[in-house]
Amino acid sequence: MEGSSIDILTEWDIVTARQVGRKEAKSIGFDIIDQALIATAISELARNIHLYAESGKIEVKKLIQEKSVGIYVIASDNGPGIPQIDELLQKDLATTKGIGFGLPGVKRIMDEFQLDSQLTIGTTVKIKKWLSINKKE
Repeated sequence: MEGSSIDILTEWDIVTARQVGRKEAKSIGFDIIDQALIATAISELARNIHLYAESGKIEVKKLIQEKSVGIYVIASDNGPGIPQIDELLQKDLATTKGIGFGLPGVKRIMDEFQLDSQLTIGTTVKIKKWLSINKKE
């Protein structure tokens, strides 16, 4: 799986990650609405890295499984980790530090969402979105 990796160290890196994600989504064949949703999800993940972990990375890859194609994004950091993950994901409102979309919003707009976090070790969020014509059930 080829792709791009963006180190998240500054606010400008958030913009870069968003642009890379939108460009990859377009090249895969996502329509403009899905491109915007994917870019928004990447922005939220990158912003969380910047605000809560200070540094990390976003990886964006084209995903091919059997006859389906999509986009695969991995956001990872070595930050403080997330306490009470289940409670966080059930909230309708994001924290006040973010752009108001939050991890629950990322989970809603993507087809697959996986969050692994360990206190004092870091967090990894893996998200996937499939092209509508080949969407996984």
